[in-house]
Amino acid sequence: MPQILQLEAHIADLIAAGEVVERPASVVKELVENAIDAGATKVTVEIQNGGMSLIRVTDDGCGIAAEDAETAFLRHATSKIKNQYDLEAIGTLGFRGEALAAIAAVARVELLTRPPEAALGTSLSVTGGVVQGREEAGCPAGTTMVVRDLFFNTPARLKFMKKDAAEGASVFAAVQRLALSHPEVGITFLRDGKREMQTPGSGILRDAVYSVLGRDLALGLIEVDAEFDGDMHVSGFVSVPTCCRGTRGYQHFFVNGRYVKNPTMTAAVEEAYSNQKMVGKFPACVIHLGVRPNSVDVNVHPAKTEVKFGADRDVFRAVYGAVKQALEGDNTRPTVVLTDVKPPVQDSVTPNQMPVSIYRRTEPVPQELPLYDVTARTEVPAPPPVPVRHEAAPTHVEEEKPVPPQEEIRETARQAESPPTPPEPEELPPWRLVGEVLHTYIIVEQGETILLIDKHAAHERMHFDRMQAQDYTPMMQGLLSPIVLTLPAEAGAALLQNGALLERFGFELEEFGGGSVLVRGAPADLDLADVEDTLAGIAAAILETGTARPDAPRDVLLHTMACKAAIKAGQKNAPEELRRVAEAVLSGRVRYCPHGRPVAIALTKGQLERQFKRT
Repeated sequence: MPQILQLEAHIADLIAAGEVVERPASVVKELVENAIDAGATKVTVEIQNGGMSLIRVTDDGCGIAAEDAETAFLRHATSKIKNQYDLEAIGTLGFRGEALAAIAAVARVELLTRPPEAALGTSLSVTGGVVQGREEAGCPAGTTMVVRDLFFNTPARLKFMKKDAAEGASVFAAVQRLALSHPEVGITFLRDGKREMQTPGSGILRDAVYSVLGRDLALGLIEVDAEFDGDMHVSGFVSVPTCCRGTRGYQHFFVNGRYVKNPTMTAAVEEAYSNQKMVGKFPACVIHLGVRPNSVDVNVHPAKTEVKFGADRDVFRAVYGAVKQALEGDNTRPTVVLTDVKPPVQDSVTPNQMPVSIYRRTEPVPQELPLYDVTARTEVPAPPPVPVRHEAAPTHVEEEKPVPPQEEIRETARQAESPPTPPEPEELPPWRLVGEVLHTYIIVEQGETILLIDKHAAHERMHFDRMQAQDYTPMMQGLLSPIVLTLPAEAGAALLQNGALLERFGFELEEFGGGSVLVRGAPADLDLADVEDTLAGIAAAILETGTARPDAPRDVLLHTMACKAAIKAGQKNAPEELRRVAEAVLSGRVRYCPHGRPVAIALTKGQLERQFKRT
């Protein structure tokens, strides 16, 4: 039997470092979090060779006292936890006392620090967890941490590092998240001597979003600000449905100023966009959730990127309700920008050649709105809450789970949803139906604005909303010749397992053998040619949500039938039909088609006059 031995201290340190220090980005994250906890207002992060050869983090925080310099590099040494009760309400980013010890165990570290009240600072060098030298030094107030030759003594870890460009990109992403989590801290990022990011540290989240995510994305965001039962405050920004992206990489979630990856918050945001965004697109967001410290456990993951809530359903309702209110309250429309395009260069150019004008659709600059201070490290008076009405929860609920069961998402969403506070009535100028062009777009004049309305997209939304509002239930028609569907095994099984559910939507299915599904009945309003595609979409919706969420297949079915019933592009319509569609759009009832495409874009008088050189 093998003998049990206690590991040597330096081996135990290397193993512990593996949990905290995965790559250079992990080092940067821990050091910047320590700087923020130290009260820094400015932090500079500099890396070379992706952070493998050099990481330097400089801050203007409170510094470290001379007598505590060496203690800071011991395992489980921290100034933020005094007893077991402090673990119940953690209000700092770092608290375990493992970061400096873990970093020093696998790198060469230099510390230069001075508290503002001290005349001289302290210089300390640590290599492989062993102090190599210490002396007094003159230095500015604050702390500078220099990390060199990361993983120099753990070649097994070193060989798993990616190329410098990839590691540098990971560090940059970590710095961006930290800048978004604390807009009151000005953060500068330098890579190989080149400045790649700098935030103003104004405390205004919109400024940080603009600096980190860029102008194009920032201008397509709308503000979120709502309070839930006095215990949760949701603030930040979400993208308008037409600015959704093809990846979730633009989603940033923060809980009490800490960046987290949380499926509950992700599901809540995406559910708020239901029937407003295109399939395969994901909303961009910067969402800050403020909760009571004792209602969230941040000590469930070594990197502290995962948290556990005491009440996941309440978190879902709060985030969903806040995002839904923001989307319902946004009434901006995409605008048309006329751009002069130079003609291609030719061997001979005639004097009569003129620039060619094309249409390019962009999003308008969102209205500037005041932001709630989500960055304060201490409690601040809350602003007047945005009312969020919640219906009473059912008396029988299942056992609490980390993520709300998907079949309950829609039901939870309904409980969270409340109509936005109606805006003050505005005196809108009268509008005039001009006509249509290309048998596709309705032209409306309103004041000094021309609206182009996609008649098919708008009419499709009108049908979809009517079917949902009337709790539309299709009538089943039996098929004289049953349809045999050959679907992937998982898709076919998903349909058969939910046969009773689909029967409520007008389908009658049975197993046909060999993985095929036999369709004996279909909704009377659905064209037989669309049966196969509709069922395939329903199967995909069931598989995506992981269960038979009742409204998922229903929405797919209603989308299809609304699309088939709507007036088509290229189809001639009577003026009265066009007027009804225009009225629905101008009243604000219709803004996006069920797939998330805009139904109208605006062209202003000023844009036209600039094109004709009248201004």
